[in-house]
Amino acid sequence: MSKIITTDTPVCQPQRSTKINTLSILVNNQAGVLMRITQSFARRGYNIDSLVVSQGRDPRFSRMTIGFSGDREGLDQIIKQVYKLIDVIQVLEHDNNDAVVRELVLVKFLVGSDDRAEALQIIEHFNGKTVDLTPTSMVCTFMGETKKVDAALGMLSMFEIVETVRTGKVVMARGCQPT
Repeated sequence: MSKIITTDTPVCQPQRSTKINTLSILVNNQAGVLMRITQSFARRGYNIDSLVVSQGRDPRFSRMTIGFSGDREGLDQIIKQVYKLIDVIQVLEHDNNDAVVRELVLVKFLVGSDDRAEALQIIEHFNGKTVDLTPTSMVCTFMGETKKVDAALGMLSMFEIVETVRTGKVVMARGCQPT
């Protein structure tokens, strides 16, 4: 069922007040490395907003992409502390100007046959894909920058969203720069 949006309903999402920082960390693919790195953030009082870890092309190494919000001074300290850890090989900070940043979300929402065309228009507008369809619900996926994913979710909020699953940011440096 669609919700009717009146002029009293705020349409825009609130802007985030703090900058989201993104670190790309190359580490030895060993047990316990993730725990030691996340403890560095916790000791400094930072909350991790996004965390993606995967094995690299060489199975001896893993790449961690960590998104978190906080002030500049604390970020420099965290980078120094993480770099001191035994299994850390490289720590790089990235932003949208020097890197390609993407996020993936799966969204399950309730939609009947009467509102299905409207839902499909929203999905198409944001270059999403429908990955599951039942008589009463739909699962779709969106990929892109966080703002785009947030905007797609905002538009789908006119339906009853049952569940969302987000990957967190994945980052790759542009050009010849290392990730």
